[in-house]
Amino acid sequence: MKISVITAVYNRCHTVQDALDSIASQSYRALEHVVVDGASTDGTKAILQRNRERIAVLVSEPDKGIYDALNKGIGLSTGEVVGFLHADDVFADENAISRIASVFEDPDVEAVYGDLQYVSNNDSSRTIRFWRAGDFTAARLAWGWMPPHPTLYVRRRVYERLGAFDTRYRIAADYDCILRFLGRGGVEPAYIPEVLVKMRVGGASNRSISNILEKSKEDYRALRSNGVGGLGALAWKNLSKLGQFIQS
Repeated sequence: MKISVITAVYNRCHTVQDALDSIASQSYRALEHVVVDGASTDGTKAILQRNRERIAVLVSEPDKGIYDALNKGIGLSTGEVVGFLHADDVFADENAISRIASVFEDPDVEAVYGDLQYVSNNDSSRTIRFWRAGDFTAARLAWGWMPPHPTLYVRRRVYERLGAFDTRYRIAADYDCILRFLGRGGVEPAYIPEVLVKMRVGGASNRSISNILEKSKEDYRALRSNGVGGLGALAWKNLSKLGQFIQS
């Protein structure tokens, strides 16, 4: 079973090599790495070219943002299962994809997710937050629960059936996609209770107060448009993150 890992990158010359090394070190060999670069100008393209033999598909051209780039990557990929590793992130260890693949050996499983560690931007060995996802239930989803998107791997047939990222969302298209799959789409994901991905802090959604407010607006729109929840779900989604700092 081929698994496609998509990396969307733009001007990440200080971190993209770590992501490339992390994917190349995976013990699971039926792995396709697709990189979509948004025409970086900081030296990222040179790093990608130096690693060209490791990358199955490489595109470098202007795009309309990260979700447009990820959609492009989905279209270019050929694996039965599709997931993402962003340019600031690394897998927890070399067997992360092997553990994901073992769950997909059950042909009825359509999605798999695990736990996530937020690590320091300058020191990936220092944990800032620990996102222990827990088991999926429809009731938890309706109260603001979600799996960590960087750990979520989905069969291609789900994207073909339910669609990819809605680029009308600037920050929360991943949450909208999750609600569409696990809510309206009826996909029941399997949970691996282990850290699969380490993510550097400082993503777009929490980079500034204005981004946090914009994300909350988009989260609420995603909840309502997918018929999953409302203000209560939005409030609990944000409050539940406090426990991640305690667990770290």
